[in-house]
Amino acid sequence: MKFKKILSTAMAVTLAGSLLAACSSNNNSNKGSEPTGSAQASAPASSGAKQELVMNYRAEPPALDVSIAETSAAFTVLGAVSEGLYRLNKDMQPEPGLASALPEISADGLTYTIKLRDGLQWSDGSPLTAKDFVYSFRRTLDPATKATYAFIVAWVKGGEDVMAAKSADDVKAAQEKLGVEAKDDTTLVITLERPVPFFTSLLSFLTFYPQKEDFVGPLGEKGGTDADKVIGAGPFLLKSWDHDQKLVLEKNDKYWDAANVKLTKVTLNIVKDNSTGLNLYDSGASDFQVLSGEQYMNLKGNPELVLKPELVTGYLNFQETKVPAFKNQKIRQAFSMAIDRQGLVDTILQGSVPSTGFVPLGNLDGDSQEFRAVAGDAQVAFDPAKAKELLAEGLKDEGLTQMPKVSIMGDDHSTGPKVLEFLVGQWEQNLGVKVVASPMPHASRVDNELKKNYDIVSSLWGADYNDPMTWLDMYLTGSSLNTQDWSNAKYDELIKEAQTTTDAKKRAANLVEAEKVLLEEAAISPLYFRSIPVMVKSKVQDLIQPPYGPEFELKWTSIK
Repeated sequence: MKFKKILSTAMAVTLAGSLLAACSSNNNSNKGSEPTGSAQASAPASSGAKQELVMNYRAEPPALDVSIAETSAAFTVLGAVSEGLYRLNKDMQPEPGLASALPEISADGLTYTIKLRDGLQWSDGSPLTAKDFVYSFRRTLDPATKATYAFIVAWVKGGEDVMAAKSADDVKAAQEKLGVEAKDDTTLVITLERPVPFFTSLLSFLTFYPQKEDFVGPLGEKGGTDADKVIGAGPFLLKSWDHDQKLVLEKNDKYWDAANVKLTKVTLNIVKDNSTGLNLYDSGASDFQVLSGEQYMNLKGNPELVLKPELVTGYLNFQETKVPAFKNQKIRQAFSMAIDRQGLVDTILQGSVPSTGFVPLGNLDGDSQEFRAVAGDAQVAFDPAKAKELLAEGLKDEGLTQMPKVSIMGDDHSTGPKVLEFLVGQWEQNLGVKVVASPMPHASRVDNELKKNYDIVSSLWGADYNDPMTWLDMYLTGSSLNTQDWSNAKYDELIKEAQTTTDAKKRAANLVEAEKVLLEEAAISPLYFRSIPVMVKSKVQDLIQPPYGPEFELKWTSIK
């Protein structure tokens, strides 16, 4: 398939080399060529150009709180208004952010000594010190915070003890023993439970950002919910936030590298409808717009079109506690086998490709190879006749004569509703089962999903770092991200061994086997590997669109 070749080539990269970053628009020399999302050289911003950028953005972000953020929308905005010890550049390599240099790592790979830049300030002008990282790590791990990503910070020595503490006193005692220490205002020492080869890159991830205790603490659950309840130390500050309408970012003059930040203002207009968004783009009211599959096909060859490859998988979860029928493996398999993934991509998601597993193309296996190249095609084949047969067998096993009434939840923006309509049609046509589509705002969908308040959910998962573990460890029994309540002892054994072994080949083999277990049991139903077509005005330079992490990186962007 043509698109598959493009995506595979663009994303078959190495972490030691560089992951592709789709940056500013293609210039006129690319007119008529297939957009690949590759970086283009750009001229510096002209002195007379107004350094203001207007972007159509698809989703209202949930609370902009470092500890509890869990969506790409939150990651994207927080990545602009704050910063970690390191920031990933256009080649997806960590370079010093709030840190002054890459870390000194002990011979056993457990201790990271990191020097911060002198004179760091929060956006309000107050000093930022190593203690702000200590507070941030402790707050995220505190069970009372209910941080979805606490398990990543728990790789720090003593982190699991903090998460397991039952009383406030026990939490405090465990936090004091946590392996993160401020030796002085500019020296941070982090000690891990076990070596994590990609930990330096991971320190650029949002959950490891610093937090200002005397600002965050008094806000409680209101933290991050409005512009005046957000503080950062990044290239921009959140000037205003009109919920479900727009967010306005302005340059942060207190940022350590403010001299190299060219944009003075960024407006993110919340535009959920692709047609409305493209009209705004065409009229000149916006400089950036994500396209639907149909729009992409109509605009192929346009010099302002960029196809952004991502480490993102679209997939389905089946909630087994709320819908006991989904505890039956045959029923889950039937629902998955009844979906024509090629048809989904061809009719709605042009530019993306049908999934061949859960871990997407371009994700490395931890042993210097691409995971999908090693794991092969692990996706259940589209087989309507077999699906119907499995459903009948599964219902009989459960003592049911028909499938209970269920609904599928998904996002109400962009192509979300169309994907739901397609799936509902597939199940009715191929299984004779009527499923109700329930589109809702992105933040509500995420909230309901995490609270396990769904029957079936159409979800997306993007890599937090370039390793299969970012996909597979969330389905451990009891994981906060295992929202479908699926459990498998063999799967748990494979993942836990992969988390602890120092043998790269054994670890990689375990992860391949774990994905097979996940898909053979139809614990989830992968649908597609996402690649997003976007329009970017030619005047916009160096807008980096990473394949994972934030949806775009604004620090180096300028207007020519």
